[in-house]
Amino acid sequence: MISPPCWQTSQSSTAPQLLLPVHRGSMLGNRKKAEPLKTSRAIDPLRNLGVQDDEDVKQMLHGSSMVKVRSSRWQKQRTLKLLEDGVTVWCQSQKTSSRAKQQQSFSIMEVECVREGCQSETLRQLVGSVPEGRCLTVVFKGPRKSLDLLCDSKEQAQHWARGIRTLQERIDNMSQKEKLDHWIHAYLSRADQNRDDKMSYGEVQTLLHMINIDLSDQYARSLFQKCDQSADGRLDHEEIEVFCRELLRRPELDAIFIRYSANGCVLSTLDLRDFLKDQGEDTSLTHAQSLILIYELNEWAQRNQLMTPNGFTMYMLSKENCVLNPEHTRVYQNMKHPLSHYFISSSHNTYLTKDQLTGESSTEPYIRALNRGCRCVELDCWDGDEGEPVVYHGHTLTSKVPFVEVIETINEYAFKASPYPLILSLENHCSVEQQTVMARHLRSILGDKLLIKPLKGLDSRYLPSPEDLRGKILLKGKKETVEDECPSSSSDSSSDEEAGCSEGKPNKKEEEKKPGVSKLSPELSELVVYTRSVPFKSFEHAARNPASDMSSFSESEALRLIKDSGMHFVRHNSHQLSRIYPSGQRFQSSNYNPQEMWNTGCQIVALNFQTAGEQMDLNQGRFLQNGLCGYVLKPPFMCQPDTTFSPDNVGGGPGHKPILLTVQVISAQQLPKPEQDKPSSIVDPQVRVEIYGVPIDNMKKKTHYVDNNGFNPRWDSTFNFTVHVPELALLRFVVEDHDYTSSNDFLGQYTLPVASLRTGYRHVRLLKLDGSSLSPASLFINVKITPCQGSSSKSSGASPAKSLTKKP
Repeated sequence: MISPPCWQTSQSSTAPQLLLPVHRGSMLGNRKKAEPLKTSRAIDPLRNLGVQDDEDVKQMLHGSSMVKVRSSRWQKQRTLKLLEDGVTVWCQSQKTSSRAKQQQSFSIMEVECVREGCQSETLRQLVGSVPEGRCLTVVFKGPRKSLDLLCDSKEQAQHWARGIRTLQERIDNMSQKEKLDHWIHAYLSRADQNRDDKMSYGEVQTLLHMINIDLSDQYARSLFQKCDQSADGRLDHEEIEVFCRELLRRPELDAIFIRYSANGCVLSTLDLRDFLKDQGEDTSLTHAQSLILIYELNEWAQRNQLMTPNGFTMYMLSKENCVLNPEHTRVYQNMKHPLSHYFISSSHNTYLTKDQLTGESSTEPYIRALNRGCRCVELDCWDGDEGEPVVYHGHTLTSKVPFVEVIETINEYAFKASPYPLILSLENHCSVEQQTVMARHLRSILGDKLLIKPLKGLDSRYLPSPEDLRGKILLKGKKETVEDECPSSSSDSSSDEEAGCSEGKPNKKEEEKKPGVSKLSPELSELVVYTRSVPFKSFEHAARNPASDMSSFSESEALRLIKDSGMHFVRHNSHQLSRIYPSGQRFQSSNYNPQEMWNTGCQIVALNFQTAGEQMDLNQGRFLQNGLCGYVLKPPFMCQPDTTFSPDNVGGGPGHKPILLTVQVISAQQLPKPEQDKPSSIVDPQVRVEIYGVPIDNMKKKTHYVDNNGFNPRWDSTFNFTVHVPELALLRFVVEDHDYTSSNDFLGQYTLPVASLRTGYRHVRLLKLDGSSLSPASLFINVKITPCQGSSSKSSGASPAKSLTKKP
């Protein structure tokens, strides 16, 4: 074998360095050796994005005068302008201060979707007074209020709608390497304050604070001087490249490379196969060769089937090394089991944007939920003016949204994220007359999507499968016309929302006496097919009912049944659907722990999607697998009608397959600052590693914190967990900014099923509080899974990692 000299990116380096190619050709897959930038501007994030010639983006960069609309009376002139980082949009007025200007900006990565025309509640007020083609709504992913805009022309509205979508698509399709390149270029562009495409030492110091790293002045100045080959006190574009490479070096990746390299300079196919074997991956010669062809940038090395440190870095930063099993990013599970055999992603009070007392009701939370793969949404329906029903949180000050607008929105977004059935959970408080109106809207708007008759040729003893119901919308509600009395408040087990009670709302005796409240119109009743709501009486009684009957349980009642009759609850859920909803005392739309409900096989565990936090992290993690389709097949031991599994007793029997899970938290990369922090502050990051599962498996451990480094902190901490029922367990990583005097600030998190976890060295792509991407922020970890027998004791602390040592 021909052995070339070790590749290095600077003469002063003594170990293999990691090249960060910052020109667009190398980022988009060109395998030629990286060259200096040859563009009109050295620091050009738009070129990195590949949108520098897009006409819509050019219009956005130029800026546009628009009218921001909050109501028919509140309309203010604003200028929207895309900044040169290609991801930030400023919405500013002539009187805006610099601080307010920052607050009125938004990132393209925060945008859920762009709605053209008068589709939002606010813009519908303008219908008839302005051309609809000039209206635009920017819907955000988190709790941020949507931005309603009236453009000067139809063409301007189209430029912005197309431009935002173009940028979204480009950002979504970028590799981790491209995101890293763009991230550093965006900060370089901001730090280049005098716009001369050069960096003074003062601008470098500004850059270091921006990217969350606190280097000593001595080290920073020596690094600057080393890169300043021209000795003019400023870094030109080639010198900036060298400086960036030094900053973005990954010593932990260097160590892995050297450990597996026979000569310390390159990886042969045999070396690479050794690494792949320890990763638990395909060790065939063909696979090793294909990785070199895909990720190696140096043509000489590629021809000789060798991988340089640069190629290895490209490979390690690629999607191929994410912690989530790539097979689980598609629909890989059998979708032909009865509906009762699946966990179903479910939303509670879907129409609310915030709290349950004074929050705004809107169609936009339905868009957010459906785009996240939610397959059961809730509609609280009440009589409205002029014979048209409305959706809102009854007996409160929450605003109202027309039922017809909610159904139109659901019709548009129902199957964009998932092809599998969507359940509409009706909490029905309408008169018979307005229920008939609801039925008419459901039929006319949803059309063939709405399931109105049982499917032919299926065994009626079991529910249909998600595959049987593909592309169909099911109505969950009562299917009878007799008047039911509302159960007393002391009987939580009967608190089904369609039984005449107000779920999670103050009961009003006068409403119970109102004629028709507890009755259903025949037109609405006949639309309920496989999801008929019935009060829960007992597991024995439910076992005699058809599979199409289902009950709703408050969280408190569900927890009581889990404690008193856990095994029987699991058996019940093998045959019939159960819906769990938050306590009526959760006025701020907080959430309960869904894991406790999943442990008992409850399928429709409804959470307030509008409230970010640990509980929604778990929900997102649970449904991260199976192609994000909103349906996850329950473990086999939960699907058998005679199962003996009980979450509180896992000393053996069904589901008890204990493993030793070893998680080594090595490092983090490009962590953000907390949103409320001052720009000059630097974070002190700390990582928590958490297991959520059956009670015996729940455990949390944490690393030490690293002082003043959110850019590339290093922990090298190892934790051991014994997981007794791995098929139900979730693994959660939480990164926080350590604080002695107050609670730690959230920086990022990632949650996934233990069953979807990949072993070996992996990158964990961190997410924001609202569940959206925090790219390029990541953790670098090493995972080992070892089968074990019995209930081994858990390790109680962290120990230094030893797996990065060089092979003998």
